Amino acid sequence: IDEELKFGLAVTGRADPRRILSNANATVGDVLLLTKPLGTGILATAGKQGTLGTEEADGLYASMCALNGIASRAALAVGSRCATDITGFGLLGHAHNIAEASRVTVVIHADRLPVLPGTEDAWRRGVRTGGAERNTEFLESRVEWGAAGGFARDLAIDPQTSGGLLVAVAPPRVEEYLSLVPSAVAIGEVVGRGSHGLVLA
Repeated sequence: IDEELKFGLAVTGRADPRRILSNANATVGDVLLLTKPLGTGILATAGKQGTLGTEEADGLYASMCALNGIASRAALAVGSRCATDITGFGLLGHAHNIAEASRVTVVIHADRLPVLPGTEDAWRRGVRTGGAERNTEFLESRVEWGAAGGFARDLAIDPQTSGGLLVAVAPPRVEEYLSLVPSAVAIGEVVGRGSHGLVLA
């Protein structure tokens, strides 16, 4: 789809099945924690258009260069067995995968979403991505959108490059996880399966 050259890499190996985080293991009552702010798709597009400020670019690069190793090891340490990375399908696309694989409904609170500095300003200038359009087409009928709209809705479907993790953690272990991963934010919860697998409240 894109004109830019891409580099692909496949890694094969062995994993201890006792230390695998799967999108199929969310449990009703789990709290959903997001470990990095959103907005890399919008900001990277603004950068391509030459409209991204230096401070915003520095924040974008710092976020994308931060690895998920600490966040994933912390998930295992607090007994979580459910997580997904947030990449090209956006927050809602990957949350949808958790909902479907775990046969639950995932509730995301739009007003709790962490956002990279400058993202909303770029959005208000009209910066949009082709990936967001495709994510919207896929998710349109799969999400109960609630009152969320505008920027919050677009942020939730923004395709991420080197995004964080969405981790499902049992309530008694949430504070422990937050102490291990200070950047994490509680953005939602897992509830019993309803009419939609996803709710953006």
